[in-house]
Amino acid sequence: MTIDTQILRAFRECGEGSVSGAELAEELGVSRAAIWARIEELRSLGYEIDATPHQGYRLVSIPDVLHADDLLARMPLNQIIGRDIRVFEQTGSTNDIAEKLARDGAVEGVVVFAESQTRGRGRMGRQWLSPSRKGLWLSVLLRPRMRPEAATQITIAAATALARAIQRVCHLDPEIKWPNDLLLKGRKVAGILTEMSAELDRIKSLIVGVGVDVNVERQDLPAEIEKTATSLRIESGAAVNRADLATAYLSELDREYHRICAGEFAQIADEWESKCVTIGCNVSISIGNRQIVGRAESLDADGALMIRSPHGHLERIIGGDVLLEK
Repeated sequence: MTIDTQILRAFRECGEGSVSGAELAEELGVSRAAIWARIEELRSLGYEIDATPHQGYRLVSIPDVLHADDLLARMPLNQIIGRDIRVFEQTGSTNDIAEKLARDGAVEGVVVFAESQTRGRGRMGRQWLSPSRKGLWLSVLLRPRMRPEAATQITIAAATALARAIQRVCHLDPEIKWPNDLLLKGRKVAGILTEMSAELDRIKSLIVGVGVDVNVERQDLPAEIEKTATSLRIESGAAVNRADLATAYLSELDREYHRICAGEFAQIADEWESKCVTIGCNVSISIGNRQIVGRAESLDADGALMIRSPHGHLERIIGGDVLLEK
């Protein structure tokens, strides 16, 4: 944990109070001059910090940026997801960076954020628009001890956790469209892309990529998606603190991940189904050149979608492009 993380954690723990520079220096094992130097560096990043001779330092406001030290300062010390956070001003795709970290042997729980992406991607090879500092574009590296066929459980958990975090921070109630879209009033506000490296009987690494349109405004949306996409700001009518939403999501995802590892996926699936607009609907699913038509009935134990065909046959679907029939 860096000195900046520890200073920011101390600010958060004291609420609106002040933190003594002398006590910070003693606790962190550095000089008061070193504390002052780090405070000056935080100020240069946009943190407004007051200082008085007798009361010490007080955090007044934080900038609208994703800052790794600040995000880490908000994380519980025993949390797996978010114990290592990397933030890039711009990158091609956060999933690509997370995949490289996985190949290099990084432990699970590392999270990669980007303020903007030049090659953000969604499912089916689609491009994901990632305007600078207007959304959350992140990837989480996991190494679950599960069969590759059960990996859909992670996507289900990721969607459930994100819906709960949005409700908690924005007071909005997103719906989930299987397998990876979150909707507000029928328009897409977030998507999840899960990519896996696996052997025959085990997952080596799994990357959960998440894109959330947070403070995107209507004029930011290209003409081809303006009728099907939205943002948290558009729907709530107010700007959303991205760092608050990011840390809420990581905490919710960590909770769901622990539940999956403990064999409690059924409870997650129940909550997911209560938010899902796909279950109970007639759907058309494209998988390559194949078209599957039927009624979405439920999830199976691994998180796959069970489709009842017009002839009564039940088919297990683990992925595809889903169109809800009207």
